[in-house]
Amino acid sequence: MSNVHPSAVVAAGAVIPESCTVGPYCTIGPEVVLGEGCALISHVVLDGRTRIGAKNTIYPFTSIGVAPQDLKYAGEPTLTEIGDHNTIRECITISRGTDKGGGVTRVGSHNLLMAYVHIGHDSTVGSHCILANAATLAGHVTIEDYASLGAFSPVHQFCTIGQYAFIGGGTIVTQDVLPFSLTSSRRENKAFGINKVGLARRGFSPERLATLQKAFRLLLAAKMNTSQAVGKIRELKSDDATILAEFIEKSQRGVIK
Repeated sequence: MSNVHPSAVVAAGAVIPESCTVGPYCTIGPEVVLGEGCALISHVVLDGRTRIGAKNTIYPFTSIGVAPQDLKYAGEPTLTEIGDHNTIRECITISRGTDKGGGVTRVGSHNLLMAYVHIGHDSTVGSHCILANAATLAGHVTIEDYASLGAFSPVHQFCTIGQYAFIGGGTIVTQDVLPFSLTSSRRENKAFGINKVGLARRGFSPERLATLQKAFRLLLAAKMNTSQAVGKIRELKSDDATILAEFIEKSQRGVIK
């Protein structure tokens, strides 16, 4: 136990191999079992009947095996199971299962779970998956192997995301996602003109604002393609117009207009 920081609280009964590192202010419950070579960076909470495999790295402020966010849960001795070689980043929550939902929340091996991911009770995440920042799984969700879930994407209860699927960021998943698919919500983003109020607060003169409004009209409202509009914007002969034109010309992914 030489690799357990003095500030960590480890309950009697917890199984922690000497190859593990438990950082400052971690809390480990009495029914937690860690595999070889795990690293708890700091401020990690492991609770309930939790089984974690080998060589997992768990970052600060993550809670695993905590009671589910289910009003029907009454303290039943349910499980959380996690495989090997997972990277579990900051502020992640993984709830244990419920008695009526199968009793187990499972995460496989070789997954990357980015900050603020939530894995709800009785969910199953396969192996080699990527869940980006703030991806959120409600209870009873299944993520099959090699699937990727984009940032800020919630998944409705009882949905399944098929193997090798890729879900774009900000996509609300309310039905099953086809394996091998690229699935994303529509992006109807549009530029509506200059940020007039914000620019005025930053000290832009009426003349600068008027020039920028002309530039944006050329870009957004005139019947010209982007290259033609950039040429006309450069003819305005102002520093702001030049900045706008150069930004458009340097864009690698295209601009929202």
